[in-house]
Amino acid sequence: MEIEIKLENRVAELERLASILNDIGREWALTPLFVNQLNLVLEEAVTNIMFYSYSDSSLHCITINIINHNDTIEICICDDGKPYNPTKKIDPDITLDAEKREVGGLGIFIIKKIMDRVTYTYENNQNKLTLIKRK
Repeated sequence: MEIEIKLENRVAELERLASILNDIGREWALTPLFVNQLNLVLEEAVTNIMFYSYSDSSLHCITINIINHNDTIEICICDDGKPYNPTKKIDPDITLDAEKREVGGLGIFIIKKIMDRVTYTYENNQNKLTLIKRK
């Protein structure tokens, strides 16, 4: 089973995304914890795209494909923003006090911790972030 979601690069779309994820969770019999983890990961990834990927104020489309495999959920997020590979971001040192830590980077860190596999490609002027989590 596969579902495609198209979002505009507007923060208001995050609420619609969460609602769609809840519907998917019910339809695919995913646990509430699993759905909450997917929602957190997608909110972090999509928010980063909305805030940092575009250098203009035009509307852009962010496409999310969610694929239900036998033992995993695969999520592919595509956008036409500037190329950025979040998998290359060095994990923050979370042992440091908050005042001593660099600002930012926690969202990507959370994504990498929750998901079992995170990969990135840039093809045909599109960022493609693929996230896989075992059920």
